[in-house]
Amino acid sequence: MSYLSIRGLHKSYGDTAIFSDINCEIGQGEFVTLLGPSGCGKSTLLRCIAGLTEVGGGQILLDGEDLVPQSPQKRGIGMVFQSYALFPNMSVAQNVAFGLRMQKASKEESAQRVQDALAMVELGDFADRYPHQLSGGQCQRVALARSLVTRPRLLLLDEPLSALDARIRKHLREQIRSIQQDLGLTTIFVTHDQEEALVMSDRIFLMNDGKIVQSGDAETLYTAPVDAFAAGFIGNYNLLDAGQASRLLGWPIGSRVAIRPEAIQIGSQGSIEARIRSHSLLGNVIRYRVEARGVELLVDVLNRSAGDMHQRDQAIKLTIEATAICEVA
Repeated sequence: MSYLSIRGLHKSYGDTAIFSDINCEIGQGEFVTLLGPSGCGKSTLLRCIAGLTEVGGGQILLDGEDLVPQSPQKRGIGMVFQSYALFPNMSVAQNVAFGLRMQKASKEESAQRVQDALAMVELGDFADRYPHQLSGGQCQRVALARSLVTRPRLLLLDEPLSALDARIRKHLREQIRSIQQDLGLTTIFVTHDQEEALVMSDRIFLMNDGKIVQSGDAETLYTAPVDAFAAGFIGNYNLLDAGQASRLLGWPIGSRVAIRPEAIQIGSQGSIEARIRSHSLLGNVIRYRVEARGVELLVDVLNRSAGDMHQRDQAIKLTIEATAICEVA
């Protein structure tokens, strides 16, 4: 039985539909990411689950209990926003303890649970500091501790890492995932960053125009996109129409296809003649823009050494394995 079940959920603002007929099932202890472009409805869906936004119809069942008629305070849900939303006049410990005041926890119990929550996010020595004395990453960890201290039945994270720099984001996403797994806490994470979704999630719900267009684990979404949108949003697929694909591959293709850049090999044994048009250094990967049989492609190659780099206008040969060619709608 699913722990969280969303059935026929829809939401509109006036005549504008944000999403309609959303149906999904999430297991207890699962980490699910809502992934999609800005405006696709993922944050609104999260706020509907939290009770911060009214729904137009449908059910949100948490452990068999319909949350729709309940106020946000009675849902047992913790939420972390993109903005830290900390009280500037309260210390770190007071910010974390705020939710416990609403639960009317005793002073002794509150102090212990705050201490445990701060230890969990590695801020045990920062209890007496104030938000203005903290970095952005530390403020977001305080916000996370504030949500965890109430022992929520469900944790919702609305793009909590988007305002942080790359190094802190990587550390914090690892920390969030580790805490979630240690606690076995059912979590829904909203992001438009495909890398975050791929590395953090048990499952990903890819959304577009108010619909879940594909769901599955990271490998499934990356290697088997269901349509051109999924292929274009997850990874950097080469999307070719039937004519381009037929010309490139040398046999008739009846539909649009997607080919991953890393699935194309550059080597002397290749059967497809091509020419380098440009290249970009992406750290451990070199991304080449090549032209083959009148078709422009991206090709990703591991950056082993500077001596292996192909130069602009250099003639090369490509190999594309048939298993790397994915037909998309």
